[in-house]
Amino acid sequence: MSLAPVVVIHLTAALAALLVGPLALWTRLAAPVRPRWHRALGYGWFTCMVAVVLSALFIRSRDLPNIAGYTPLHLLVPVTSFLLYRGLAAVMRGDIAAHRRTMQRVYIGACLVAGSFTLLPQRYLGQLLWGQWLGWL
Repeated sequence: MSLAPVVVIHLTAALAALLVGPLALWTRLAAPVRPRWHRALGYGWFTCMVAVVLSALFIRSRDLPNIAGYTPLHLLVPVTSFLLYRGLAAVMRGDIAAHRRTMQRVYIGACLVAGSFTLLPQRYLGQLLWGQWLGWL
């Protein structure tokens, strides 16, 4: 099994978002608050998430229940897009509490939960991880 270029882009952006997200949250919650680091890491995380959402539109699966190649996991594309917009709009209008809640929910839902679903053994990346790379399947 080889990875298509769009899957490589998606996977790279998703892994970067998975790693950068906690750093962006930590710079805001740490004892010495670092707003410049938080902003820089936040822009990076946001850019990674936009790349994840856009690349997900070009990844299709014929193996699972689908409509034109789009599986139920693709429903997270509009949800994540809306929440990213909502988080950005909140910080732009100065509603820091709403921004914090929204971005934390996006990180948990899109990075952790959706990421976990993509590693199920019947999914493409799950087959690569559990079968080919680790040899457990």
